[in-house]
Amino acid sequence: MTRKLTKVKMGKRKKRFLFLYLPVLLMVVLFLCAGRFLPLSQSPRPADAIIVLSGGGGRVEQGVQLFEQGYAPQLLLSNAKEGAGPAGDMRETALSLGIPEDAILAEDAAQSTYQNAQFTLPIMQQQGFKSAIVVSSDFHMRRVKFIFDHVYKNSGIELTYIGADSGYNAKTWWSDRYSRETIFNEYTKMIGNALGYNGPEAKSALEQIKRWFRR
Repeated sequence: MTRKLTKVKMGKRKKRFLFLYLPVLLMVVLFLCAGRFLPLSQSPRPADAIIVLSGGGGRVEQGVQLFEQGYAPQLLLSNAKEGAGPAGDMRETALSLGIPEDAILAEDAAQSTYQNAQFTLPIMQQQGFKSAIVVSSDFHMRRVKFIFDHVYKNSGIELTYIGADSGYNAKTWWSDRYSRETIFNEYTKMIGNALGYNGPEAKSALEQIKRWFRR
């Protein structure tokens, strides 16, 4: 009888552990791993073009490096008019880094990651390109892949994803303000994209959420 009571007590303790401590443990694991989930960088492969997205330092430089290494003969700059450094906008930066003008393709209208994908696709198709390396900031790549895979899904164009170093701290993202804000922004945008919010309206919603948290 005593053994049965002991087993019953042990069984109750296990259930208590599962219901009380396991969720806490999972939350801690998710907290620690949240930063490492965002970066994504695949091994580069020869392609028809290198698509460089606007919006962060180091992206054009990463695209130029891949071009110089012979991975693709064309740079396709998305939202090329956006500033990219001391040399000026993305196009001017690429030219200052030695990219020939005839090796640069560009679109100037994208205002979001979704539009980066949406507006580069017809250019890729018009040029008859069948493959591309997509370049953006390291922390941005998980969402880039999600969006580009969706937009390019039935295009027959093969994509490879390469992240440019941004100074984002994936391992201890909570230790500096830049990485904390990056985590907040990316996960908020990722949830918004998953719910169908894309383009400029998604950025507007993010700004409203930020203002709400700052109150």
